[in-house]
Amino acid sequence: MTLIDNITWVLAAQTATGTGQQGPVWMQFVPFVFLFLIMYVILIRPQQKKAREHDALLKQLKIGDRVSTNGGIIGVVVGLKDNKVSIRSADTKLEMLKGAITEVLKDKSSSES
Repeated sequence: MTLIDNITWVLAAQTATGTGQQGPVWMQFVPFVFLFLIMYVILIRPQQKKAREHDALLKQLKIGDRVSTNGGIIGVVVGLKDNKVSIRSADTKLEMLKGAITEVLKDKSSSES
C-alpha cells in the first residue's frame, strides 16, 4: 500500500467510526441559524415594516387626497370603496385597486401657508 492509500483508509475509518475531530451535531446548524438571522434583519424585517406603513397609508386615505400610483399617475381621490379607489387626473376619472396607491402627496398650497 502506498502512503496515499493508507491516509485515505485511515480517514475513511475515522469517518465511519465517528472518531474524527467533529464537534457536536448541533454545532453544524449554527452557521445556518446565523445566516437566517442575518437574512431576517437585512431583508425580511424591513419589508414587513414597509408593508405595515403602506397598509396604514391606505387606511388613512380619504376623499380629496392628492395621490401618486405605482404607474406614475398623479390625481385626486374622488371615491373610495372596499378595495378600490377612484381618482381624477386632468379630465379623466380612473378606478383602480387601493394597493396601487404608493403615496399621498402634499399640496403645494397647504405647504406655502
